[in-house]
Amino acid sequence: KSWERRSGVQKRTLLLAGFRVMALLVIMGVSGSGKSTVGSHLANKLGWKFYEGDDYHPEENRKKMAEGIPLNDQDRIPWLCHLHDILMREHASGQNTVLACSALKRMYRCILENGEAGINCQNASGQPEEQEEPASRKILFVHLDGPMDLIAQRLAKRRGHFMPPELLQSQFDALEAPAAPENFITVSLEKPVSEIVSIIEEYVKNRYE
Repeated sequence: KSWERRSGVQKRTLLLAGFRVMALLVIMGVSGSGKSTVGSHLANKLGWKFYEGDDYHPEENRKKMAEGIPLNDQDRIPWLCHLHDILMREHASGQNTVLACSALKRMYRCILENGEAGINCQNASGQPEEQEEPASRKILFVHLDGPMDLIAQRLAKRRGHFMPPELLQSQFDALEAPAAPENFITVSLEKPVSEIVSIIEEYVKNRYE
């Protein structure tokens, strides 16, 4: 179909899908921050592939969370390595991708970018160490940030999810908000979903087109 005959939505999707750099986005934040909702809406709007990170938790992790037991690094690392493999597979196939994943700690985000090599992303001084990752694989982390009381209200209304509200404090305790030199943006989760999606879309367009 010629460019002139395409609709505005089709033109925008083609432009966004044709970045000079492959776009891999991780929508991150604590449970109840709206990662899945924002991620799925964004992917649908852009015509990208969407993955719900929670779907890839092993049964042992699901049971622990359902029982109110916080996951530790040993629980999360194999799960994060699996998600890394998914992202790199999509990258290799030329597929722009959105992943919803808590990615609470700096190390977790390093693993998403570098696989097992990301486990040791702290240098001797304890500061984040920049990995030698090709620019084409640099993941953009979108941190959905907001007050705990609002998120607690959301979790109290949620049904059919294995993360009980009691674990929210442990997630905030574990959270290491992204900071330079990480590749990230922070968006307030207090905004309407449509506005959050538009903010991310505009940032992505300006960065990658």
